[in-house]
This record gives sequence, structure tokens and C-alpha cells, in this order.
Amino acid sequence: MRTRATRRGLDLTELGLGAAQLGNLYRVTTDEEAAATIDAAWHSGIRYFDTAPHYGLGLSERRLGEHLSDRPRDEYVVSTKVGRLLVPSPETAHERDEGFDVPADPRRVWDFSRDGILRSVEQSLERTGLERFDILYLHDPDDHFEQASNEGIAALIELRDQGMVTEVGAGMNHAAPLAELIRRADVDLVMCAGRFTLVDDEALADLLPLAADRGVGVVAAAVYNSGLLSTPRPAPGAMFDYGPAPAELIARVDRVADVCERHGVSVPDAAIAYVLRHPAVVSVVLGARGTSQVHSNVQRAETSIPAALWEDLVGEGLIADPMA
Repeated sequence: MRTRATRRGLDLTELGLGAAQLGNLYRVTTDEEAAATIDAAWHSGIRYFDTAPHYGLGLSERRLGEHLSDRPRDEYVVSTKVGRLLVPSPETAHERDEGFDVPADPRRVWDFSRDGILRSVEQSLERTGLERFDILYLHDPDDHFEQASNEGIAALIELRDQGMVTEVGAGMNHAAPLAELIRRADVDLVMCAGRFTLVDDEALADLLPLAADRGVGVVAAAVYNSGLLSTPRPAPGAMFDYGPAPAELIARVDRVADVCERHGVSVPDAAIAYVLRHPAVVSVVLGARGTSQVHSNVQRAETSIPAALWEDLVGEGLIADPMA
């Protein structure tokens, strides 16, 4: 699989595996499914794996570390995130966590302080069994941006300067604060979720030009926009940005599908290829549960896209030209 280099020399495969499903996102992922997912990703050439304490209250980190433990450490890249500390919560252990099908013990506590960052990294190393991480992201610091963009990122840069991590940055669902973080701090990578896709070009206004100018890599996540772009045509009840897709947006995706079909490709094929056209983007991270989903993602990523598709989509006013 093709790779793209980051500013400090990490080689990220153009397709990365997002490990939220390994944390039982929405429903149980069995241990067998988790192992098969990582094996399929590895044998398909994927070498970038992204996780977080948030995913299944540490379950994703534990599973990822376990199933990578027999692979050569210098052959893969792992990113995890900081900002949500996991603390014991025996009083809620009988409940199920919101969003992940795991017991609600521990619980999450927002903490972007220096001490919180260092504790979070220490706990993540213990859960994964790794000796180091390649990338550390501030995780969704929207409501804690001042502390995260000062004390939090300073702690990550301190770890980078000590050689404990290679690259640092943040992962968010909004483009503007990621751009502001780039202006404020010496970050290497940002993960932009859902704001640079076939139907949402928010990141093109500011984030992507700034990242390209500063040499900051962009990892694109949520390129299917919660499922709207994951099928050849929008399915009944299609979701967009964690909620029901508006009718006018579904109609727009249907028009995108018309153009894609004329060129012999699907909407999901184009969704992946579109973001990789921008020079600042270093990888697209897609979640998967099981072998078939991994293989589907890889097949879509490897689909050859004719240049005429982009010309037609731009010409019909359906997408912005990321190269303009």
C-alpha cells in the first residue's frame, strides 16, 4: 500500500485503520472479530492504526496492543489520544457505557492539564503494552480549547522533545479550531473528522491551505460523514454528522452518484479518493469491524478514479476543487 511521509519522517499508509469498533462501538465486537480485523488490515498492507482511551473505555487500546504485539514494532504506526482520563467508577459498573457496549466502569474525566496528559499517556502505554506511541492527539478539546491549546499541547511537545513520541497534534470534528491550534503551536499532524469530504468542504476554507503552508499533515477521518457516503446511493434513514441526513443533502449525494456511475465508480470510492487529492492529506482513517469491512475499504481505496469524474463533479457544482 502506498505511503505518505509526515514532516518528521513517519510513513503513513494512505489508508489507516480506525479502531473504535474494537472498543465495541454501538455493539459488541467479539475477540475473534477484533483479531480478524487487525489481521486483515495487516495482510492488506495497512500499517497505520488509530485508537483512543475513549473507544470502549480502554478496550480498543487493549485489543489493538494485544493483536499487534507479535508484529515488528518498526513496521507500523500507532496513534492514540489524550484529554479523557479513565478513572474507576464501581458505582456505575452495572450500567452500560453510552455509545460503546462495555460496562460503565471506568468513567471518563476531561483533563487537558499537563498532569492529566502525562497520566493518560502512561495509562495508554500500560493498556497497549507498547513502549512508545508514534503519534499523540489532543482528543476533541472543543469545550476545553484554551487549556488544551496551551497547557495540553505544551505537554505533548514536551514528550516529543524527550523522544517519547514522534509527532503531536489534535483530532477534532471542526476545522476552525484545528487551524487555530496550528497558528498557536508547533504541531505536526491534525486529524480532521468529517469536515473534508465530498459533501462538506469546511476544511478547504482555512485548515487545509494553512496546513499545507506550515507543513502540517492532515489525517482525514469520517470521510463517509456518518454513513451518508458509505453506500453507492444514500440508504433509507441515511445519517450525516451523527444525525439524520437532510433531504436536500440526500438529493445532492444522489446527483453525485449519477456522475460516479457514468464513470464506473461508486460514491464510497470517490469519497476516499477525493480527500487524498489534497497535498496536505497524509492518510485516510476508516473504521472496520471484521474481515469483509477491511477488504471493502481497501478495495475502494485502490479503485482507479478517472480525472474526468472530478471535472464533471466540479463542473456541475457538486464539489469544490481541492486543487484550486
